[in-house]
Amino acid sequence: MNHSLILLLLLALPLFAQDSITIRTVQNAETMIGLKFNDAKRESLLGDVRGQRESFERLRAVPLPNSVVPSLLFNPIPIGKTFPERKSLFAPAGVKELPLPESDERIAFASVGELALWIRSKRLTSERLTRIYLDRIKRYQPMLQCIVTVTESLAIAQAQRADKEIAAGKYRGPLHGIPYGAKDLLSTKTYPTTWGSVPFKTQQFNEDATVIAKLEEAGAVLIAKTAMGELAWGDVWFGGKSKNPWDTTQGSSGSSAGSASGTAAGLFAFSIGSETYGSIVSPATRCGVTGLRPTYGRVSRHGAMALSWSMDKLGPICRTVEDCALVFKAILGPDTNDQTLITMPFVYEPKRTELKGLRIGYLKSDFDSVKEGKPFNDAVLEQLRSLGATLVPVELPSFPVDDIVIMLSAESAAAFDDLTRSGQDDLLVRQIKNAWPNSFRASRFITAVEYIQASRVRQLLIQKMEQTMRWIDVYVGPSQEGNSLLLTNLTGHPSITVPSGFTAKGHPVSITFTGQLFGEGTMMSVAKQYQDATKHHVVHPDLP
Repeated sequence: MNHSLILLLLLALPLFAQDSITIRTVQNAETMIGLKFNDAKRESLLGDVRGQRESFERLRAVPLPNSVVPSLLFNPIPIGKTFPERKSLFAPAGVKELPLPESDERIAFASVGELALWIRSKRLTSERLTRIYLDRIKRYQPMLQCIVTVTESLAIAQAQRADKEIAAGKYRGPLHGIPYGAKDLLSTKTYPTTWGSVPFKTQQFNEDATVIAKLEEAGAVLIAKTAMGELAWGDVWFGGKSKNPWDTTQGSSGSSAGSASGTAAGLFAFSIGSETYGSIVSPATRCGVTGLRPTYGRVSRHGAMALSWSMDKLGPICRTVEDCALVFKAILGPDTNDQTLITMPFVYEPKRTELKGLRIGYLKSDFDSVKEGKPFNDAVLEQLRSLGATLVPVELPSFPVDDIVIMLSAESAAAFDDLTRSGQDDLLVRQIKNAWPNSFRASRFITAVEYIQASRVRQLLIQKMEQTMRWIDVYVGPSQEGNSLLLTNLTGHPSITVPSGFTAKGHPVSITFTGQLFGEGTMMSVAKQYQDATKHHVVHPDLP
């Protein structure tokens, strides 16, 4: 029995009586899935189709909030893949001893490492730092539209607690007393979690997401819930359009739009974003910040809005690579609430990582084919060579990755099934063809069989990608050229996106380093050497 045909028929039909499913109904549906039966076969399956429709109605009566995960879990580890036995080792390079700047603006744009140095030595209090950021939020938020909720009272309380603990000799680590913004798909028990969407504007949960809880344990100060493209698409949300602080005629790209914009504008020291298909890489590029997309299964997604259970990832957006390492260290690790987590060591030793001892690849075809920004990309390769890197050309596996992405389409439609069936999708801000309401409806016609087949092709892709990565430690490529962005989101590989210069119009451009599965430490060590040598990250937007 072709259950994919049955699924298509049932989802495609309006809520008519079961008897309205006829041989002609089956024949019409065949065209949509590229199959052809004869009338005898169509007659034979009618009873099953009608029975399945009744099953669907009973299943739909079971409440399924967004937090309920499917019983099928994605595993990015290739068949037969083994990892060297290592213990976690975290040895950040640290920052140079610097006096506390007199300017509040200079303090606002300092790195997490610098801020931690000043706070730990008691030259700067967390409360003063928090109030500096709150003042900037009040000044620039109306222009940037990058924040949904300012968590002022919580932030002041957390900052005062941090100052008391540090004064008493209880220092929690480099994030202690550091204000940050959290993408508004992370649940917080004190404030609404809106997902950037009209139907969920007043939604509130009774617990903090695991990432929020881990950051609180590290002593970080939650200062804002940052704007996200509605239900994690783009930079448009119910409050407006998040802006690029380098050019406010542009959106900040999405969907971690507010996190990237606010970090770039100096409204908080770092932020948390999420990526399913470019939602950290894209706004990090647009806003000139550093964005880490960890390996799938590294960071707990408990308490985060689900869009695609097999692709969603949470990661930090910061000013520097090392800031990303500091935040990543705090948020990774086990969580009994998330069964997709895979425990692996995190080894970060930037001072001991020499480029000449690593196998560093570059995506030759992408570097050759890029038309806009080619001089910037070529300069990256020259800089890496000058640092001692021997670059080898790499070609990624040739697979129909744009077609495998029907898995994302189907999972997102399931995650927001209630919106489609209730008609509340009409409340979403964007109602064009290339937006969620239409995507959710169209995805109802992806059959179960084709979803599984796409998953099997994805498994082949994972195996082929392992053959490619077996010979290199890290590869570098243009951030949004070719299919590396989508391919590595499907395979679960980590990446870090860093600024690589500025156009004549003053717009940031970026480059992306991609690492081995669970190889964030080496990947970030390479990216840090490039970043330290170029200094693009120390340039900040000139806000009025």
